[in-house]
Amino acid sequence: MKQRKHDCKSYGVHLQSSPRLSVTQWVRDIVLQLRKLLVASLTILVAIAAVWFIRDSVLYERTDEARIDGEIIPLSATISGHVEQVNVIEGEAVHAGDVLAVLDQKEYSLAVYKAIANLAYAENTAAGLYFNAAIKVTTAFGGLRYAQAVLKGAQARVAASEDKLRADEALLKQVQADRAQLTIVEAVVATDQQVLLETQKELVQATNDLRNAQTAPQQASLAKMRAQAADSQVLQFKAQLEQAQLNLSNTTIRSPATGVVGKRRIEAGQNVSVGQELIDVVSLDDVWITANFKQNQLVHLRPGQPVEIKVGAYGRTWKGHVTNLGGGASSVFSAVPLKGVIVNDVKGMPRVPVRIDFDRPEIQGFNTEDLLKTGLSAEPKVRVRWLPRIRQPNRVSVGPEFIAEPMTF
Repeated sequence: MKQRKHDCKSYGVHLQSSPRLSVTQWVRDIVLQLRKLLVASLTILVAIAAVWFIRDSVLYERTDEARIDGEIIPLSATISGHVEQVNVIEGEAVHAGDVLAVLDQKEYSLAVYKAIANLAYAENTAAGLYFNAAIKVTTAFGGLRYAQAVLKGAQARVAASEDKLRADEALLKQVQADRAQLTIVEAVVATDQQVLLETQKELVQATNDLRNAQTAPQQASLAKMRAQAADSQVLQFKAQLEQAQLNLSNTTIRSPATGVVGKRRIEAGQNVSVGQELIDVVSLDDVWITANFKQNQLVHLRPGQPVEIKVGAYGRTWKGHVTNLGGGASSVFSAVPLKGVIVNDVKGMPRVPVRIDFDRPEIQGFNTEDLLKTGLSAEPKVRVRWLPRIRQPNRVSVGPEFIAEPMTF
C-alpha cells in the first residue's frame, strides 16, 4: 500500500510537472526558430551586401582624389587712373554686365571731346580739298581744250597768211612793168609778211599754252592726292576717337560673366596702373570636376560615360559625364616637379587628371545657388559597364528644400 501510494504521489508529480515542461520546450523552440531566422536574415543581408559591393565594384570606377574646378576670370586695369568707387565685396554674387568698380572719368571724357573736335576739323578740311580738287580738274581740262582750240586757230591763220603772201608775191612778179601797180602790190606783200609774223607769234604762244595745259592730268592727280591725304588724316582722327571712347568705357569695370567675386584687390581712392589686377570673378556656370584616377583605372574609362558626383560638403549628388582622360600624369604638368613626387609616381601608382563635366539642363539656371564652389572636394563614381541608354540632366534648383535627384541605372 505504501509503495502504491508513493507511486501514486510520484505519478501525480509527473502529472503536475508535464504542462510546465511543455511550455518551456515551446519557448525554447520559438527562441531557436528566432535564432535560425536571425541567422538566415543576417546571412541574406551579408549576401545582398556582398552582391551589391561586387556589383558596385564591377560597374563603377571611383576615386576620392577629386575637386571642383572652375573658370576664375581675373580683371586687370587696361588704363591707369584713380579709383572713384568699388561696388562689390568678396563673395558677393554678380551678374554679367554688373558694374564692379569705376575709375575717374574726367580726363578720358576730355580726350573724347578733343578727338571729336579733331575729327570734325579733319572732315571739313577733307571736304574742302575734294571741292577744290573738283574745281581744279574742271579748270585744268577746260584750259586744255581751250588751248587745243586756240592752237588750231593759230595754225589756220598762219596757213592763211602764208597762202595770201604767196599769192601776192606771184602778183608782184606779174606787175613789174607797171610802176603804179608795183608800188601797191609791194605794200600789200609787206603787209602780208607782217601779218604772217604776227600769226606765227600767236602760233608759238598757242603751242606754249597747250604744252602747259597738257599738265592737266598731273594737276588733277595732285589735287586728288591732297584730298586723299586728308582722308587718311580723317581715318587717323577716327581711330583716335575710338581709342578715346574705348579708354572712357574702360573706366567702368564690369563683370564679364555671372558668378561670385573671388578676390578684391582695390579700394576707393587708390591709383591703379595698366595691367594691375583688380578683381577676380569666379564663374558659376563654367565649373567641372578634375578627378585623379589611378593608371590601372583608365583602361575602363571612356569619354561620355555617365558619372555620379557626390559633393561631401552638402551630401548631395549631381550627374555628369566624362569629357576627356587628360594629357598625362599630374606630376608631368607641375611647374617644378618635386623629386619625391616623381619617385612616388614611378614606384607607386601615377594618377591622371580626368575632366568630368556636369550634365546641364537645357534651360538657364545651372548652379544658381552657388553650391558648386571651386576647390571643394568631390567623389565621382563613373559607370563603366552596362551603360544606360539615356542620361538625364540635373534638375534646376527652385528652392532651399530641393534635393538633387539621385542617379538611377
